[in-house]
Amino acid sequence: MSTECKFNGTAQQEKELMDVIAQYKNEQGALMPIMQRAQDIYGYLPIEVQEVIADNLNIPLSQVYGVATFYSQFALKPKGKYKIGVCMGTACYVKGSAKVLEKIQDTLGIGMKETTEDGLFSIEDTRCLGCCGLAPVMMINDDVYGMVTPEQVGGILDKYRKESQK
Repeated sequence: MSTECKFNGTAQQEKELMDVIAQYKNEQGALMPIMQRAQDIYGYLPIEVQEVIADNLNIPLSQVYGVATFYSQFALKPKGKYKIGVCMGTACYVKGSAKVLEKIQDTLGIGMKETTEDGLFSIEDTRCLGCCGLAPVMMINDDVYGMVTPEQVGGILDKYRKESQK
């Protein structure tokens, strides 16, 4: 299961964030672009980063947190190095994508929107990937796998485990 992680921002990341805030601070509608750039810098939006944004924009933390939790593009927990998505569109679902997803979750010991303890894998919500002819489809980062069966899952994940050891 995914565990809470300690925030470990660097001085370089903090400088980048402060530069972004300075760039947008006086513009109307600055919150969303600042939050998007902050997530690019840190990979997610930990509460510590949300506090910096709120303090520097002179807005309540609840406003930043509200935006972060409302929009699905924002992540409050770190994502894995390898982001897994299994298409749950109609064609993929009918051809067994739910069983593929279940096998991934069982193999990794995590659920949707969770990250493995080693930080390698996370599972994200995915809808139609536009590859209906290859159903069921899964993606790992930008790599697309078609006609996936639950039996293939272990081998596919092993490829990324080996890649991360290089």
